[in-house]
Amino acid sequence: MQHTLDEATDPWGVKVERVEVKDVSLPVSMQRAMAAEAEASREAKAKVIAAEGEQKAARALKEASDVMAESPVAIQLRYMQTLTTISAEKNSTIIFPLPVELLKAFIK
Repeated sequence: MQHTLDEATDPWGVKVERVEVKDVSLPVSMQRAMAAEAEASREAKAKVIAAEGEQKAARALKEASDVMAESPVAIQLRYMQTLTTISAEKNSTIIFPLPVELLKAFIK
């Protein structure tokens, strides 16, 4: 662009240092293509961000499970905390899952 401007203005002794574009008219088809490209780029970035979030959540769950695996009491406390949360929501039914080992004692 600079070369083209220099060719046109050098015979007059004028040097163009800066050009400002105030208005650009694009064909509708090009506008649509640019919009589609921008949308695809945004969607791709959103997918990457979502995947990173899933990865962080999976790591946090693994760490939590490792901590809970070290102590059966931690699992019981988490279970009680979950029941407290459920009961605070004013649900009419709460299901208490029991370990199968406890039921075997009653079956015999």
